[in-house]
Amino acid sequence: MVDANALQYFTAVALSGSISRAASELGMEPSTLTRHIGRLEDEVGIRLFHRSGRGMALTDAGAVLLKEAQQLGEALRRAQDVASDLGGAGPARIVLAAMPTIAHMCFVPLAKALRARFPRIQLQLREGFGHEIMNWLQNGQIDLALFYVPSRSQIVDYDFLLQEQLYCVMPAGGPIPSTPLPVKEFAGLPLILPSTAHGLRALAEDWARQAGRSLNVVMECDGSNLNTLRLVQAGLGCTLLPLAAVHDEVRQGLLQAAPLAGKGALRSIALATARNRTPTTGLAQVTDVLRATVADLVKKGQWPGVERPAG
Repeated sequence: MVDANALQYFTAVALSGSISRAASELGMEPSTLTRHIGRLEDEVGIRLFHRSGRGMALTDAGAVLLKEAQQLGEALRRAQDVASDLGGAGPARIVLAAMPTIAHMCFVPLAKALRARFPRIQLQLREGFGHEIMNWLQNGQIDLALFYVPSRSQIVDYDFLLQEQLYCVMPAGGPIPSTPLPVKEFAGLPLILPSTAHGLRALAEDWARQAGRSLNVVMECDGSNLNTLRLVQAGLGCTLLPLAAVHDEVRQGLLQAAPLAGKGALRSIALATARNRTPTTGLAQVTDVLRATVADLVKKGQWPGVERPAG
C-alpha cells in the first residue's frame, strides 16, 4: 500500500521537475529520494517519470497520480491544521512567499513573530518574482504572499499593507537633485531596467508616456537586484528601485538615490491569498500577526522609504 510520505515525495519531484531540487526542499539526500521514487514506481507497477539529463517529466500515468496526490495532500494538511487548531496550538503549517526586496525586509521579523505566537508552527518561506508567486497562488502551493500589487488582481484577494516611495538609484559621486526628481528628468537619464515583462519597467514606461517622453534605456538586466546595482555602481547607468532595496549601499556611500516626484512614484505592497485555495485553519490569526509585524517595522523606522502603512 502506498503511504502518505511516498506521495509527498512524489509530489515534490513532480512539481520541481528535479530530484536535486525536491531533495533540497524536503531536506533529504538526492540518493534517498531517488530510492523512494523507484520504490513507489515498483509498488504501483508503472513508470511515473520520464528521466533525462534535463530533469524529471511526468508520464501520463504520473500526471493522473499527481492530481490525486495533491488532493490527498491537501486533505491531510487540512486535517492536521484542524487538529492543531483544536488543540490551541494555532495553524500547523503555513507557506509564505515574498518578492526579494520584501523578503529581505521582513522574513526575519515575521518568522520571529510567528514562532513566538505559534511555537509549534511549521513555517516555510519562499522567495520569488511576481509571476512565480502568482503561479504558486494559482496552483495552491502557498497560503500567503507579500508582493507588489499585481496587475492580474482578479486571480487573488489582497489587502494593502504599505506604499513605498520609488527612487532613482545613481552611481556615487555625481550630483543629486535637491528636490524630488521629475519623471521627465528621470526618463532622460541612461537607465538600466528589467525587460518589459517586469513590473518596474512597465511602470516606468507608463510614467514616461504620460509625461510625453520615452525612456532612455541603455541596458536591460533581469533577475536579482544585485546584478543591476553592480552595473549602476560601475557607472554604467541609473535604475529604479525602492529605498529598502539599496539602503545599505547608499548608507555605505557605494550608491546614491533620489526620490521621484509625483503620486505615481509610489508602489503598493499587499498581502495576498488565492481565491481558488481552501483557506488554512487559523489563517486569519496568521494574517493578523503579519499585518502587525509590518506595521511595527514601519512605526519603528525599520522599513526605509516608508513613513506609514497604506490606508
